Amino acid sequence: MAFSSQHGGNIIEAAAVMGVDANSIIDFSANINPLGMPDSLKRAIVANLALAERYPDVEYRALHQALASHHHVPQEWVLAGNGETELIFNLVQQLAPRKALLLTPGFAEYRRALTRAGCEITDFPLAEENNWQPDESLLLALTRDLDCLFLCTPNNPTGLLIDYELLLAIAQRCLENGIALIVDEAFLDFLPQEAGLIPHLSRFPQLYVLRSLTKFFAIAGLRLGYMVSANTELVNRIRQQREPWTINAFAALAGEVILNDREYIEASYRWLSTEQPRLFNGLNALHGITVWRPRANYIFLRCDIYGLDLQRALLEENILIRHCANYPGLDARYYRVAIKSPTDNDKLLDALRRVISNKVDAGE
Repeated sequence: MAFSSQHGGNIIEAAAVMGVDANSIIDFSANINPLGMPDSLKRAIVANLALAERYPDVEYRALHQALASHHHVPQEWVLAGNGETELIFNLVQQLAPRKALLLTPGFAEYRRALTRAGCEITDFPLAEENNWQPDESLLLALTRDLDCLFLCTPNNPTGLLIDYELLLAIAQRCLENGIALIVDEAFLDFLPQEAGLIPHLSRFPQLYVLRSLTKFFAIAGLRLGYMVSANTELVNRIRQQREPWTINAFAALAGEVILNDREYIEASYRWLSTEQPRLFNGLNALHGITVWRPRANYIFLRCDIYGLDLQRALLEENILIRHCANYPGLDARYYRVAIKSPTDNDKLLDALRRVISNKVDAGE
């Protein structure tokens, strides 16, 4: 069984399928920081409940200033949105590309946005024998007939980071060939040593960097993402033409508060530095499971046990993981699991041991 949802986090559907309370399911399908919403934001929301009684600033000036200051860029380079996904669609609508290149497997919303815009899509398959990573052959595929390239780093669902020198070479190649380069850095906040491409924006006016605050700061329900680009003309066009007030007052407040919460940020780094290798090693030790070493807060794996529907089997244990069969280039053997709290990670490993042992003992 594979759920129809294109995304993780659909515990309502999972609970309905299993006939259980959604609160009883441990959700490993959505890559959200298990530390939960920062206390600093909880306090700020409670102290500012009256914000719900009036319209937000339609320009979200305080939010944009906070984001610009965080990245040390001009404020006019920054555009916040109701989650990163809104900005994917806004950007594609403005660029109106005729032909785009997509790396597969990759996040589904790039394809949906391009298809809605009537864009012809060419797939660039990532190969398992290359560890699901692009190489210099991607540079040769970036020809003048292309208008747009989407990259995600760390990639979703593989959790792997594109080599930084290759990334800069890709940006240069796109500049030379007039290709809009959209780089999704939604999970880069989990990698404190990685600067990403925002420091290079002034060199590449055709570059658009997407960021999300929902994963690292555990505010998926608030919805907050942003785009940064030196192409102020296009950024301003989106700002002027999109619908007003797409960001609610509490999401805007979140962006003004959480980036300064160093205690929460450092606690998140400590959690991931411990649990990422621990969960990886636990998964890697399991019979019939192939695991790719992650860079972000989720782990990509393949189940090599014939006939084992790992998602369904774990749901019987009240654990939901993300199947990857609906990613182009993958099949039903591939899955993605979030890295969660030590207790939840132990529950996942224990459940996997039981599921695998039962399958092997049954001789199936």
